[in-house]
Amino acid sequence: MGKQAQNNALKVKQFYDDNTSKFLAVYGNIIQAFRTVNIEDYLNYTIQSAGIKPGMRLLDAGCGVCGPAIYFANTIQQLSIEACTVSEVQFEIAQKEVIEKGLSTSVKVHQLDYHQLDKHFASASFDMIYFLESFGHSNQKEHLINTCWNILKPGGKLYIKDLFKRLSNDEWEQLRIDEICSEINYAYEYEIADLSELLVMLRSKGFELKVIKVPEIEMSNFERLSISNDFQNLFNIGKIDSWDNYIFPIDFFEIILVKPTDLTFATRHLYSLNK
Repeated sequence: MGKQAQNNALKVKQFYDDNTSKFLAVYGNIIQAFRTVNIEDYLNYTIQSAGIKPGMRLLDAGCGVCGPAIYFANTIQQLSIEACTVSEVQFEIAQKEVIEKGLSTSVKVHQLDYHQLDKHFASASFDMIYFLESFGHSNQKEHLINTCWNILKPGGKLYIKDLFKRLSNDEWEQLRIDEICSEINYAYEYEIADLSELLVMLRSKGFELKVIKVPEIEMSNFERLSISNDFQNLFNIGKIDSWDNYIFPIDFFEIILVKPTDLTFATRHLYSLNK
C-alpha cells in the first residue's frame, strides 16, 4: 500500500480522534446516517439482511465505538467479532464499552488501518466481513477488496452498506451532485464510491454478487437523515450553508457478495462445459 493510502488513514484517524465525542453527542454509539428512528430496528434488520448467524466469526471493519458489534454479540449467541477502528479515541471508548458489557470473550477491539487486515488476521479465517458506512473512508478500494478476499473463508460473505454517488441524466444536476459529493468527501475524510466502478472491482476479483438493494425498511420508521443535518448544523462539519440549488447527492445501498467455495471455472459458471 502506497504513501497516499497511509496518509489517508492518518487523516481518517485524526478526523475521528477529533470528532468522535461530537458524533456520540448526536448519533449515540451507532454512527450511521441511514437509520431508523429506533436504531435497534435497523440493527435487527442488518442481522436479518446480512445473514448473521450463531457461531459465526465476523470482522467489523471500521467499527466506530463498537455500538453495532456490541448489539450483535448481545443478540446472537456464540458470535466471535473482531472489531477494527483506526482511531485511538474510538478504540479506547470501544474497549471500555466491551468490558463494561461483559463481552470481552465475544468482541475483541483492535486499533488498526483496515487496509492492513490481512497482515493481522490469518487467511481464510472469517465467515463475514461487514462495513457499515465505513467502506467509503478508503481511497484504495481495490486494495481493500483484495485484503477482504484474503481473510474471508471460501463461502464467506462481504457485506457493504454505504452511500454512493447519485446519477442523473441532467448534465447540470450531475455536475452539482459531483460538487456536493466533493464537499462531503472533504468534510468527512471520505471518498464516496461510484457504484458501477465498485461493482467492477468486486466482480473482477471473483466475488459472486448476491444482492444489491436499497435497505428495505418501512419508510414510516426511517429517520430521514435529520440526525445528519443536526450534526452538521451543531458542529459545522459539512454544513449546508444554502439550500438554493441544492441537489440530494447520494443513494444508500446494501451490497452482499460471497467468496466462492470453488474457484474453478467449471463449477462457477452456469454455461461452462464440465467435461
